Amino acid sequence: MYRYNEQDRQLLQQRTAQFRQQVQRRLAGQLSEEEFRPLRLMNGLYVQRQAPMLRIAVPYGLLSAPQLRTLARIARDYDRGYGHFTTRQNLQFNWLPLEIVPEVLAHLAEVDMHAIQTSGNCIRNVTADPLAGVAEDEIIDPRPYCEIIRQWSTLHPEFTFLPRKFKIAVTGAKHDRAAIKVHDIGLQVRYNDEGALGFRVYVGGGLGRTPHIGHCLREFLPEADLLSYLEAVLRVYNEWGRRDNLYKARIKILVKQTGMDDFSAAVEREWDLLKASSLQLTSEQVADMQQFFQAPAYDASAADDSSFQQQYQSNPLFAQWVNSVVLPHRVAGYKAVMIPLKNADTASGDITAEQLDGVADLCEQYSFGEVRATHEQNLLLADVRQGDLFALWQALRPLKLVTPVFGTLHDLICCPGLDFCSLANAHSIPLAQAIQQHFAELDYLYDLGELQLNISGCMNACGHHHVGHIGILGVDKKGQSFYQVMLGGEANEDAQLGENIGPALDQAGVIKALEQILSLYLAQREQDERFIDTFRRLGIKPFKERVYGSH
Repeated sequence: MYRYNEQDRQLLQQRTAQFRQQVQRRLAGQLSEEEFRPLRLMNGLYVQRQAPMLRIAVPYGLLSAPQLRTLARIARDYDRGYGHFTTRQNLQFNWLPLEIVPEVLAHLAEVDMHAIQTSGNCIRNVTADPLAGVAEDEIIDPRPYCEIIRQWSTLHPEFTFLPRKFKIAVTGAKHDRAAIKVHDIGLQVRYNDEGALGFRVYVGGGLGRTPHIGHCLREFLPEADLLSYLEAVLRVYNEWGRRDNLYKARIKILVKQTGMDDFSAAVEREWDLLKASSLQLTSEQVADMQQFFQAPAYDASAADDSSFQQQYQSNPLFAQWVNSVVLPHRVAGYKAVMIPLKNADTASGDITAEQLDGVADLCEQYSFGEVRATHEQNLLLADVRQGDLFALWQALRPLKLVTPVFGTLHDLICCPGLDFCSLANAHSIPLAQAIQQHFAELDYLYDLGELQLNISGCMNACGHHHVGHIGILGVDKKGQSFYQVMLGGEANEDAQLGENIGPALDQAGVIKALEQILSLYLAQREQDERFIDTFRRLGIKPFKERVYGSH
């Protein structure tokens, strides 16, 4: 992973000292809340329903063991003993008093972490495929480009106050696990017909109140032009994006209203001014960054270890876990291991201080000292010897991190909702837990197969409900939480938005609707057909009729 240099660390120390003074001035009454608001947002601090919330940046989801231990310490000593991983691969602390936030930021800076640009109208945390560097279908590791983008965008003076927040995702694989088509800019690393390396560029994707699937802005962008082209897009957006209407300020609205032809032409004109600038990447710059993401020292004898098969065949519980969470790896003898943070007793993405410390120990022992956060609110150990899987499983059990539900209905995405968020219209965590408790039978979950259920507590769509196979949107009805159900969404290379099936339901009604939807799927699916494929084949009508009747 990228290692901060002295200049990086000096910047974080200065930023922490600056914010400490700003907090002291706010507490002393020398700054009003209106004056303090942009300062705290630039440092990832939100005012939530219960307490201030600090959102910590986890660039492209990559964390080291020392960073995990620092997060555990903050959870234990300053918060209420846990943190929350989000769909942006970040981590949030929900119970931090304002006066201790500078101290927390100082601890983060000690391990090269911060909360810069995790909020506000700026370029947010750059996300990536959690299987970057180990996926069998990968063309090239996207993480060096993510880090190049992160360094370019951090504290960029021209893009500190954009019309609205701006999100970038990068994938280097054939199968899109980074949801690039629902980002403001999505980048897919690819080779053109001549064998040159570059990017397919998507623009104008996003969810929220007006969801859009991104459009292909450029079929092939040469590697050297990455930053100059991104700068051109951001300049056009910064100049043309609306600032008079919060709900029409995202680039997706600009692209729709301007039209792709005119928007593309404007970007090309701006890019003409930047092509020959210092923003052009050299092969040496790219190679220098790639040095930080070299493959670890894999054991060449790992593929010869026969112990895994013996344990797999003799222990049904271990086999069940392997079948659920262990993923292929490009190196023989190694596997990637998903750690679902999904339990009916806690909110999706929540992790305790003890679990953070435990995962830190395990990633050092079994995965070269690194762990990844995923946008599905899980963790991933990317480089585990197949022969170590049984020992890892045993070590995860006392941490209560062996729930074998990855990719099932139980592995749902859920935003904090009305329990925490001041923007939410409805409770989402209680509904998620009710669904997990109701559909808890593992055999049933496995029979349903691959199924993504996403829940958002409001139209801001932090739970990505528009692109869930089943999406649930919380709405307020006279102070009560109700929910709209939509079907058919997906966030991968075949990305599309879900369709609303009918009027909003209360929590009990949602559970009954899910029973009806899933029973229809099981009755109508063809052999080995996923839920999303059955839905696309049948269309929305039979599902709507099953839930609401034919009238």
